[in-house]
Amino acid sequence: MLNKEQKKNYITEMTSKFENSKSVMITHYQGLTMSQLDELRSNMREHGIVFKITKNRITKLAIEKTKCKELSNLFSGPTAVAFGEDAIMSARILSKFAKENKSLKLIGGIMDTEVLDQAAVENVANLPTLDEARANIVGILNASASKLVSILLARSEKMSTLTPENSEQQPKE
Repeated sequence: MLNKEQKKNYITEMTSKFENSKSVMITHYQGLTMSQLDELRSNMREHGIVFKITKNRITKLAIEKTKCKELSNLFSGPTAVAFGEDAIMSARILSKFAKENKSLKLIGGIMDTEVLDQAAVENVANLPTLDEARANIVGILNASASKLVSILLARSEKMSTLTPENSEQQPKE
């Protein structure tokens, strides 16, 4: 049981996390063992994501005045929250873990200011990360440049093989 001072500190800390995180994912974790929770926390920590088990009643008080107030109805039962900067990575890690451990359920979240339901969180998990998207764009740009260079080189090679003798033999266009 938390005393009054601990509750105030918890509310202040959680309000700050909810307000300052670009990504907030809500999960139910009933049935996970401590070792599974530790494994999930470790995976998330590697990507700068904080995974925190919450106290629902006090957490609802903490989010009342934040951008996440619409998530209040999701705080029932054994709830944990992932706070991070990259919604795609958070959703991807949680989704992968939920597929391997049926006890973890993704129930919603927020990406910047957009509220996500369970299906939307799954969709976000399937998006490419920012680095993957950049790599795809660079690949597309490189492919186009390579094709252009090869076309120009082929044309110049054709032109260089034309000598004055056989240029007369070429039909004029």
